[in-house]
Parts: sequence; C-alpha cells; structure tokens
Amino acid sequence: MLLEKINAVNDIRQIEREQLPELAQEIRDFLIEKISVTGGHLASNLGVVELTMALHLVFDLPKDKLIWDVGHQSYTHKILTGRKDGFDQLRKYGGMSGFPKRKESSCDAFDTGHSSTSVSAGLGYVRAREILHDDYSVVSIIGDGALTGGMAYEALNNASQLKSNFIIVLNDNNMSISENVGGISAYLGNIRTAEAYTDLKTGVENTLNQIPVYGDRLIRGLRRTKQGIKQFLIPGMFFEEMGLTYLGPVDGHNISQMVRVFREAKRVNGAVLVHVNTVKGKGFSPAERMPSRFHGAEPFEMETGLPKARKKKASYTDVFSTVMCKMGAREPKLVAVTAAMPDGTGLKRFRNMYRDRFFDVGIAEEHAVTFAAGLAAGGLKPVVAVYSSFLQRAFDQTIHDVCIQNLPVVFAIDRAGLVGSDGETHQGIFDLSYLSMIPNMCVMAPKNKWELADMLKYAIAYEGPIALRYPRGEAYDGLQEFRAPVVYGKSEILYDERGLALVAVGSMVKTAEQVRIMLRELGYSCTLVNARFVKPVDEKMLAYLAGDHKLVVTIEENVKNGGFGETVLEYYNETHSDVHVMQVTLPDDYIEHGNVDLLKEEACIDAESIYKKILVEYLSLELE
Repeated sequence: MLLEKINAVNDIRQIEREQLPELAQEIRDFLIEKISVTGGHLASNLGVVELTMALHLVFDLPKDKLIWDVGHQSYTHKILTGRKDGFDQLRKYGGMSGFPKRKESSCDAFDTGHSSTSVSAGLGYVRAREILHDDYSVVSIIGDGALTGGMAYEALNNASQLKSNFIIVLNDNNMSISENVGGISAYLGNIRTAEAYTDLKTGVENTLNQIPVYGDRLIRGLRRTKQGIKQFLIPGMFFEEMGLTYLGPVDGHNISQMVRVFREAKRVNGAVLVHVNTVKGKGFSPAERMPSRFHGAEPFEMETGLPKARKKKASYTDVFSTVMCKMGAREPKLVAVTAAMPDGTGLKRFRNMYRDRFFDVGIAEEHAVTFAAGLAAGGLKPVVAVYSSFLQRAFDQTIHDVCIQNLPVVFAIDRAGLVGSDGETHQGIFDLSYLSMIPNMCVMAPKNKWELADMLKYAIAYEGPIALRYPRGEAYDGLQEFRAPVVYGKSEILYDERGLALVAVGSMVKTAEQVRIMLRELGYSCTLVNARFVKPVDEKMLAYLAGDHKLVVTIEENVKNGGFGETVLEYYNETHSDVHVMQVTLPDDYIEHGNVDLLKEEACIDAESIYKKILVEYLSLELE
C-alpha cells in the first residue's frame, strides 16, 4: 500500500505522480474505516483529500504555514504529516485532536476550531514574516460556508493592502457560493499570473509613471478599461474589486491542476485567492448524499452509513425543538434565529413549519444577535439558538445591542458545559460567567427535560433579555415529581434537611442527587436545592439555608471564576460569614477533548469526587 510510505512530513513527494490518485483512494478508505469506529468529521475531510495532497506537494512543511479554517477538515493533513497511527485514538482523552493543534505538531501552524478565522491568522503570519525578514509561504484554507462570517471579510479587506505573497484557498463545495463558469476564468487566471504578463503589466505602469502630468491619468484610464473587461469575463470579480488576485475555479479533485495553480499563486506579489471546487463527502455515497449528517458523524456501519449506536432517548435539543414548534403555533410573534446550525440546534422542524419566521444568517453569530435585537425592537419575540462556545463570538452584541436596551431576546444556549470530543474550542464552560456579569440579563438552567420545557415557555413570555442554558446529549428524566412553577429568581428546594446543603445548577442537579444518596447512606442529612436561576441568585433561599446548615456546597459545570459559586460565596461573606461555602466547579482552564464522563472525573466534578471532597470538608468543620 502507498499509504504505508507516508510516515513523516513531505513523504508524499516520494510517491510517483501517476500513483497519486491511488494514494487519494487509500486515504479515503482509511478515513472511512477509522471514523466509522471513532466518529468524527467525515464529509468535510473526504472532500479535501486531493486538495490537501496538492498543498503538501507544493509547499514545504513545517517551514511554510498551512492554516485550516475551523480545522475539522485537517485529517488528511494529519495523515500526510506522520500522524496516521493516532487515528485509533482520534478525539479520545489523551489521543489525537480532531482539529489542528500547535502542541501536537510543528506542521499545525495555528490552533483552530471556530469559523472564519484563517485569513486573519494568515495575514498576521504574513506581516510577521515581513517584519522579521523571513522567507516562507502562508496559505489560509477557508470554506465557502466560512465566508458567511464577517470576520473573513474584515481580513480580506486588510489583505488587499499586501505587497508580498499571501495565498487564500477558497474550498467551494457548493454549499454557500453558487457555481461559476470555469473555462474563460481559468484561462484568464493563467494569463494574468504568468510571468510574462506580470512583467508586461509592471513594465507598462512603470513607463507611464515617468510621463509628466499625464502618466497617472493614463494609468487610471488603463485600469478602468481593464476592470470593465473583467466585469464581463471574470467570475471572481468580487475578490478582484477587493484588491485580491483571483485564480480559478479549479477542479479540487484534480491534483495536477491544483499543483500548477498553487505554483502560479506563489508568484503573485500580494494576496491571491485560489477558488477550488470540491464535493463534500466525495468517495462515500452516503456522505455525498447527506453531507450534513456526516459532517460530525457518530460511529457508523461502513457498508450502509447507518449509525452503530442504539437509538438514544430524547436529547435536550429534541425537547427544545418540540417546545419551539408548539409555541410557534400559540405565539404568532415568535421567531427563531440560528447561525448556520438549524440541525444542530434543533430548529429544522420549526423552519419546516414556520418558514417565514425562521432565519438562518450563516456563520455570523455577531450579526445573529444584533439582528435578533432588531427583531425584538420591531415587536417580535426572537429566540437565538446557539451553542455555548459560539455565543462567545457575540459577547459585545449581547451587551451593547440586547442588554443595554433591555430587549426581550431569548438565548437558547445548547452544548453548555462539557461537550467532549471536540475539545477546548467547543467546551461550553464559560457562559455562566460571561452572561452573569451583564446587567439586565437573566440566566436559567434546567435540571431535567420537563424543566427545560417549562423554562423555555417562561423565557418566551419574559419581557427582557434571558438566557436558557442546557447540555449536550440525552435529557435527564429523573426528579419528574418535582415540577414547581417557574418564578423569577426563585430556586426549588427538592429535599429539605439539616446539616449540609447541596445547591446545584442545571445539569449538575442529577449529580448532586447522586451525592445526596451517597451521603445519606453514611448517615449525613442533606438538603438538595435546584438553583434554577444563576442570575438573579435566590438570596431568600440562601438566607434560609444559613439558619441550619454549616456547609453549603455549590455545584456547577462552569469555570470557577465569575461562576455561580462565587456569587453565593460573596453573598454569605457579606451577610452570614459563619456559613462555610465549598465550590465545586470546573478549573479555570481549557479542557481537552475526551469522553464527557471521563472529563468530569478528571475535573473532579463527578459524584464520587464531590462526595469525597464533601466528607473531608464536613468532617473538618465538625472537628472545629
């Protein structure tokens, strides 16, 4: 097998040119086999096999810098840089990340995980290269979907000012950018970057510059004429108008074509955009037919593409989806907003039922939030469904456009807490901190699926900014007997005893219930409180606990700094200094990829770890 010869960076150059298609097929077979077992991003990686091979043939890694936007399409890059043995532990704790990581390989030039960042990062590399007088190529690979993010255009606008080479590869898989006619465009692209043409253009402009008075005027007229012709002939005129040289479109599955174009692109003195057409999921018919389903795939049967896993219970996302559809029938002013995640956030059914009240703004979280603020100001009730780690991208808009104006925007925050295999860039472990600090914001977290339904209905009726955060995965169906009405700022006391109290937030109520059972088996009485509201904190409940509890344990799936526990501690320090507060939180750190249960054990927020910490803390208090 040819793939056996790929064990280190640049080994691909030992493969004969006529053998490259065979290597591409072997890489596809390898990816399908491995991801069918581990799960991971399949369709996006199958679509860029030849593109990645061409980049590795033309550029010298790790000297040259490849920056992958989002980074979920970097699996072939990892194979070609000697990491194929790591695929058995892909996205597992202690194993290889599903995204580029600088600490993992010197061939990973920039850590990525969120969209629309590659051009900015690449431009930074180019400017650093210029200032330090280094000599290497910089290539940013960005997908057409990522161009819906405004940050990409901010970077393209800046890149147009460059006088040294910077290559931007646009991976167009027909998901966002419409198809272009390629014949004349490719021909003109070749002419425009040919050395003879470049030299001629430069020579003409230099000559005209030497003509007194009229030289500049002649150059401007020449450029206007050239631009007019381009408007008719060049499909990449938008990029040309921004000041970028446009090449393409080129077949993203033809290695020899891409090698030739990339070599031409290296000769451009400035920013050059290479438009590459690919097929998402190429080579695996289920992924080609359903690229969205195989974007982030669970383990599947290779023969059919069907999931291996048993049918799961309803997830929190499913519950959100069901309630949104029901509320859409009752509330004609209810509208839904998503940033390119209708499937992931559970809004697909709402879109199908209320198409005129559904808005997918693309990968543009900042725009999504301000757009929602405008919808609310116009008299509607917008629900912004977004992953916790992606809402971070719209922090300023949440403050400036929603909360200052106290507008009734609902933030439905999915994937809050630890999400597992996608790692640091996707863990939703900061939202309680950054949302709680914002004036006018109300923050809630449900203990189970019924409370999520009740809270969503409450949030839709609420007349101000409100955030509802819930975790990834199966919705907890325990504690069904506790379903008190949702009242602003009021917690829910599930079990009322004396001695010590557990005050848990959202998903951690289930864990706290387990801890309570373990403590009672040792003879310790224990109050259990479902916090419900992180902001405002139920101070009446805290005051009540101060009367008969030596120890109050706060439990949350959020970092410590700025979290729920710190708010509780501050309250007791100011009002009841004799109450001892123990905070159970995630560490103020970035948490790598891995199974969620294992990550909780490592972070000591699982039931067993909490139980042991409480015993040590409580016994020390009893001895005082």
